[in-house]
Amino acid sequence: MVHCALSNRSAQRTGPQTPAMKPASILIVEDEKLIRDTLRRRLTRDDHRVQEADRGDRALDLVSNNAFEVVLLDYRLPDTDGLAVLRKIKSLYPDMVVIIMTAFSSVSIAVEAIRMGASDFVTKPFNMDEIVVSIEKALEAQRLREEVSRLRTEEGQHYGFDALLGESPVMMRLKGMIRSVTSVPSGTVLLQGPSGVGKDLIAKIIHYNSPRAKMPFVNITCTAIAESLLESELFGHERGAFTDAREQKKGLVEIADGGTIFLDEIGDMPLSLQAKLLRFLEERKFRRVGGTVDLSVDVRVISATNRMIGELVATGAFREDLFYRLNSVPIMVPPLKDRQGDIELLAVHFAKSFSAQFRRPSPPALTPEALERIRQYHWPGNVRELRNVMERAVLLGAGDLIRPEDLSIGGDGLTPPSASVSGVAALIGEKGVDLQEVERQLVEEAMRRTGGNQTRAARLLHISRDQLRYRLEKFGLLGKGSQAEG
Repeated sequence: MVHCALSNRSAQRTGPQTPAMKPASILIVEDEKLIRDTLRRRLTRDDHRVQEADRGDRALDLVSNNAFEVVLLDYRLPDTDGLAVLRKIKSLYPDMVVIIMTAFSSVSIAVEAIRMGASDFVTKPFNMDEIVVSIEKALEAQRLREEVSRLRTEEGQHYGFDALLGESPVMMRLKGMIRSVTSVPSGTVLLQGPSGVGKDLIAKIIHYNSPRAKMPFVNITCTAIAESLLESELFGHERGAFTDAREQKKGLVEIADGGTIFLDEIGDMPLSLQAKLLRFLEERKFRRVGGTVDLSVDVRVISATNRMIGELVATGAFREDLFYRLNSVPIMVPPLKDRQGDIELLAVHFAKSFSAQFRRPSPPALTPEALERIRQYHWPGNVRELRNVMERAVLLGAGDLIRPEDLSIGGDGLTPPSASVSGVAALIGEKGVDLQEVERQLVEEAMRRTGGNQTRAARLLHISRDQLRYRLEKFGLLGKGSQAEG
């Protein structure tokens, strides 16, 4: 006797009951002809391309010779069981959507099917809406995974080894070290170097050229998050852990599982959080704020700082044991002034890049006088400053040439290294100087010159907008005529 697995209510319906979805190629593996016929009629009505099999061996033959997107697979078949067929399908096509159908509502079977890669598990008798919705959800989830994979692949293409421009001896040594680091998925990396040298770019190159490339890259700027929130942002929190914790939240460390976490400006991390970070680095375990259970993740940690951590350790501002843990693979990134042979190469590259971005018919060439001016400047803001100078020259320049007067270097003009040094010396009188006050005045002046535009003020100071916002909050200047974008 044929076992009818369709409810009468569903069988009497005459029109589609769910939103239309993109047609797919579907294989129905079911030994009961009535069920196969009913499923085929319902699915072809939605323009799906349907094939059928009544045995496991026949199903595997069809899967091997056709590009199915979905397999509706019965658990009980005349020659085998559905889990054996599922195992074989997943070994051949790991991303294929497989939905198990069964008249046996066993929790253990369902758990085992999901563990083996089934997208869903539906119990007979079912109505057609249930099957259609299950297919739709599984296909949508599959397409989202494919889209995420595509976007990650595209992003990774921007961070190949050739993204780190430079042919000077010091850069060739740096590239060799980076290649060595990317060949293994583990190893804590510490990037040290002045602001603007491209430490964040190097971190991405390491990630996207390592075995972790398809997993998340999570960037955390330690100074961009208030100290009171940093632990929660890093490790997450449980519901009720503090006043505003209305629900459980995963931290960035947990989100980065399988991938890379980049801790920028690690030298400014508060001492109160350094001990928790040390425990995480040693054990790869952590607890959410307010939690009682240890959680484990597999991440590579890359940290970066423009400060000399050895000096911070000597003054007690940074834990010595944490420094040694972070410094497993130390990489020093040279300033642009030590890469004289690369400055012209970078300037030409930025001119071409911004010309394409601004849709100019052809990139302007730098005159010999402009190139000489670029070579003579000491570039305290490093590659970031050179990039900003070339962006302005291409954006505001006219004609096919970039001349010396098109280059806004050193603020109002070219500032020789000697003048810069003497200016700094003048700031420090016999009684010394309050460094915090000087920093506050610089931030105020940058905001005044840009009319409160945070993005442009950050560029003047050669720091990121997040770094600027941190300093605006620190000095109580946030909201005083500031604008977020420009």
